Amino acid sequence: MTDRLLDAFLGAVGDLAPIAVWAHGSLAGGDYQEGRSDLDLIAVLEGPVGLSTVRRVVRLHRGLRKLGPLAAKVHCSYLTPGTTADADRSHLTWAHDRLMRRPVTPVTRRELHAFGLVLHGKPPEGLLPPVPDAELRAFVVRDQREFWRPSVDKARLWKQDIWVDLGMVTFARASVTLRDGRLISKREALDLLPELGAPVEVVEDIGRRRYGDDVPGSDAWLVRRAELTRAFLGPAIDRLVADRWD
Repeated sequence: MTDRLLDAFLGAVGDLAPIAVWAHGSLAGGDYQEGRSDLDLIAVLEGPVGLSTVRRVVRLHRGLRKLGPLAAKVHCSYLTPGTTADADRSHLTWAHDRLMRRPVTPVTRRELHAFGLVLHGKPPEGLLPPVPDAELRAFVVRDQREFWRPSVDKARLWKQDIWVDLGMVTFARASVTLRDGRLISKREALDLLPELGAPVEVVEDIGRRRYGDDVPGSDAWLVRRAELTRAFLGPAIDRLVADRWD
């Protein structure tokens, strides 16, 4: 089904005459789980991205819905050659079944250079500036300190699977990037989390839902899982983003 969906997307986006279409994330990194992983894509258009292009992008993604619920997993940011250099710039993006604007982060850019999958046209090296190590580290620290650490204090969020999963995995991946300067998959992050002191029950819960049976937890477990996750992540992030990483 994933191949069929990608073929349909490439056929539809072909009407916009893209210079390149790339995959990153789990699909490019070899850890893709159909129905659970997002399909993370980048399309580089000749430009400019005006109102007409925006309307065509909306029609494109809405048209994919006829292929079933997996179409909601297609996330694509639309860049132009003149907008690729600025990592802080927000780009037209279709994600979570709606239109938005968001940056293509230094982590995504590094993924594209390290193991991006070319689905059409030119490779990332020809269009996307490389990400210096210092820029990558600075972004990872900022993301942990300014987004994830304040989020840990919002207890209402942490009964949701997506917050637990992304919070824990992103922390493990950030730890390796800051320590070794490399990117790891979600599978590698899960394997690493117990070594970082993460509660094993929570790690096993994430693994079951990503790689095994997605059985809903009881209300009591969701409350306990949230408490365990927050108790671990708060101090762990504080240690990770100590001044030595500034």
